[in-house]
Amino acid sequence: MTEIIRLLPDSVVNQIAAGEVIQRPSSVIKELMDNAIDSGATEIKVVVDKGGKELIQVTDNGCGMTPLDARMSFERHATSKIRNSQDLFRIQTLGFRGEALASIAAVAHVEMKTRRKEDETGTLISIRDSKVLQQEACAALPGTQIRVSDLFFSVPARKKFLKSDVVELRHLQEEFVVQALSHPDLKMSFIQDGHELYRCPQEGLRQRIVNVFGKKYNEHLIEINQETDILKISGYLCNDQLIRKSRGEQYLFVNRRPVKNHYLNHAIASTYEEIFARNGYPFYVLFLEIDPEHIDINVHPTKHEIKFDDDRLIYNFLKISVRQTLGKQILAPTLDFDNQSPGIERMFHPKNTSSPINAKADASLPSAGSQAHWRQLAFPDAGRSKIQEREELVFAPPQTSNNELPLHDDDIAFQHPVQLYSSYIMFHSAQGVGFIDQQAAHERILYEQFIRTGRDSAAASRQLLFPITLHLSKTDAHILLKITDILRQNGVEIEAFGADSFIIHAIPAALDEKIVEKDMISSMIEQYKMNLEFDFSPAENVARSLAATQAVRRGTRLSTQEMNTIIENLFLCQNPNTTPGGKKCIHLIKLDEFFKLFGN
Repeated sequence: MTEIIRLLPDSVVNQIAAGEVIQRPSSVIKELMDNAIDSGATEIKVVVDKGGKELIQVTDNGCGMTPLDARMSFERHATSKIRNSQDLFRIQTLGFRGEALASIAAVAHVEMKTRRKEDETGTLISIRDSKVLQQEACAALPGTQIRVSDLFFSVPARKKFLKSDVVELRHLQEEFVVQALSHPDLKMSFIQDGHELYRCPQEGLRQRIVNVFGKKYNEHLIEINQETDILKISGYLCNDQLIRKSRGEQYLFVNRRPVKNHYLNHAIASTYEEIFARNGYPFYVLFLEIDPEHIDINVHPTKHEIKFDDDRLIYNFLKISVRQTLGKQILAPTLDFDNQSPGIERMFHPKNTSSPINAKADASLPSAGSQAHWRQLAFPDAGRSKIQEREELVFAPPQTSNNELPLHDDDIAFQHPVQLYSSYIMFHSAQGVGFIDQQAAHERILYEQFIRTGRDSAAASRQLLFPITLHLSKTDAHILLKITDILRQNGVEIEAFGADSFIIHAIPAALDEKIVEKDMISSMIEQYKMNLEFDFSPAENVARSLAATQAVRRGTRLSTQEMNTIIENLFLCQNPNTTPGGKKCIHLIKLDEFFKLFGN
């Protein structure tokens, strides 16, 4: 009989272990920075090239290693942090140096230079595919420097599934930000392709948040400090100005270890929804300190997930703490006890943030819902004759007894549309009954408009009377810098003003004059980042992002003229059926199908 079960070679075992821990370049940064922090470093420098695919280098001024320790650190199941099985349930450190380096060395070329302060010379080790190529004495600064190059060279299938350099770089930045927030007392820097993106000196948590995300965050932060015998909560929450439509700026740490816990995130998000009556994802950086014996961090290879002895207790305490903190900082100062209603109204319905100066300057512009306004939206790039032709279809008063207007060249006609639930448009024609999702339809219309203007000619702009200054996080500022030319082609004139600040000079002329320019740019960047995973070209991504950001929202009341314009322009689109993201825009019920509903 031939045996079918056999031991795997060490090289294959190492690659399997690497697959659990090293999923993409950002995984390498996490493991190396964890080790640097555990080594007692006070300064950490990260350098990456080509999204981490060509080079990742992490340098620290920690304790360093002897030649023997340096060699042992690349062996599997070798660590300086565990001595017996009981230590697994009292882990206070972040990484297991041996496990991380062994996994990385199995799928990349790794070079390490390390020296202890008391030693005269350091040690150089070069490993590729888990094989030691070189080990010798060398000159080195105190601490450890690790260079990882040619990631996944030995696993072509894994390398093939890596995303573009832009996407991988975003993940690298996110991992660095997590590490920078968790240890504001350490000096850290991040250099990508020769440009220093982050420089974080030793500072307090509030200063670190402002340094990473930008100056605008400072005025919206709310400090939280709550403590019981079991749990201590500290860090910063935000007011309603930093509630986003997409997740991404929620940072939760347990014993200084970044964790992902949807249960606890729900406790925070639901509290914000109760207080502000708004759906969204609030910004927060929260630190939970708890006895290590009450948690289990060994439920996932990357240590990102965590289990508590009593999840419900932690959930309730976190929810109560957030509610009390927000109540003290937001609710109490807002209430006017002589006239409570206005205070409550201001709290739940913030006043329009549009500048009164800009409102005055825009007084001569067409108001939302007017014929002139929707003419700009519907016909931004049409010639005079075409505009007149379409105006006769859309804005002219009905001439026939049944008030029918031609929809397109097939003599299909629709009668006065009706808005349902402030979100959908219903119309009926000679062919049947149609239902249009107003937000999805408008997104499709705007998308094709931006694609045309980006390809043919620049869109018209509306100059702002007073330019507006916009402060962004370093990551968002880097993205905006790369797409300013594309935005200018689409009618957004914006220029850099300092490291992470920009000045908005103009916005597309077709936009509603009530739009808040800062919110428009911020929302567009958020949408752009979400689209990065799909590897669109920058022009395509900008068109999709602008369309999704500027489309009329569900819940918005529309006039008959506005509904007519959406219907008209939707049927002029190349693909009126779906949004760029694939959501349905229109549903038609043919006349015979409609009659069958009633048995006719």
